[in-house]
Amino acid sequence: MSTHTPAPRPRRVRKEPDERRDQILACARALFSRRPYATVSNTEIAAAAGVSRGLLNHYFGTKRDLYLAAVAEMMSVPPLPVPASLADAGVRERVTQSINAWLELLERNRETWIAALDMSTSGGDVELDLILDEARDRAVHHMTEVVGLTALSHEHGEVRSAFRAYSGFAETTTREWLKQGRLTRSQVHLLLEEVLLNLIEEIVPRLVETAQARQG
Repeated sequence: MSTHTPAPRPRRVRKEPDERRDQILACARALFSRRPYATVSNTEIAAAAGVSRGLLNHYFGTKRDLYLAAVAEMMSVPPLPVPASLADAGVRERVTQSINAWLELLERNRETWIAALDMSTSGGDVELDLILDEARDRAVHHMTEVVGLTALSHEHGEVRSAFRAYSGFAETTTREWLKQGRLTRSQVHLLLEEVLLNLIEEIVPRLVETAQARQG
């Protein structure tokens, strides 16, 4: 008779709540980024994360709540800093680097971005609007930092508003690319770069001039 003793089963590692939540969110982001929002279910996300549907609901509640968390995480990714090698580069080169990084982020999260824009433009989703509005503020701060206009944007609200308007243009342009397919990524980059440079070189000085004339 064999005296072989079966090897003990490996103990299941119990994940901490934050780690489990992050795992669910990572799986949700991966699914939302590849497929339209309506085609992804909480059951599918739970299976991908290796958790029960009940545990997923415990952390996030509804699919909408989980989607909002995924959008918030995507939009909270800090913008890539302009490399030290470009510190003394011209404005165009710095703008090119910044736009490339942003378009790369959107392309990796295509469906999540499209769904966020669609839900926002349909109106009525206050929480999503707040997430996107905060992201626009961060984007404006980053843009003015890249082109050296942060101090001027704080001094003149008109300058900051102009960059906010540009961010709306950028959202519409990326929709034409990622959802409608009427523009290529290179065409989107061209539009965003040239419009931003025109804003910096032509429009901002005139806005400041009119503001100073009004004050004087």
